[in-house]
Amino acid sequence: MNHLTWRLALLCLLNLGLLAGCASDNEEDLNPQPNACDTSAVTFSGTVNAILQNNGCKNCHAASAGSGGVVLDSYAEVKKRADDGRLLGAISHASGYAPMPLGGTKLSDCDIAKVKKWIDNGAPNN
Repeated sequence: MNHLTWRLALLCLLNLGLLAGCASDNEEDLNPQPNACDTSAVTFSGTVNAILQNNGCKNCHAASAGSGGVVLDSYAEVKKRADDGRLLGAISHASGYAPMPLGGTKLSDCDIAKVKKWIDNGAPNN
């Protein structure tokens, strides 16, 4: 083999090595999601109540304010709104529901997923 043939053969082997190195890449490896939403341990007291508090829901929907006739300052009141569909409908901005928070930014997809998980689990007082 001449000198040029060796160079071409070496170049082909290097290219094959590079291609093989990419063969095991997958979406999870290329785009890791370190902050994935964890809905495995959702509770009323530790999760849902905190979401309502942190997003200002309780500022307008306390017994003293009762904006729109909706009170969210106790488990019983939140459960009532979870059971009638208004809680999830409002926070997910579903058609036919008043989008909440009123005039504010929609809750994060993760917070909505956590509230939905709690409701899907029967909205327990935990």
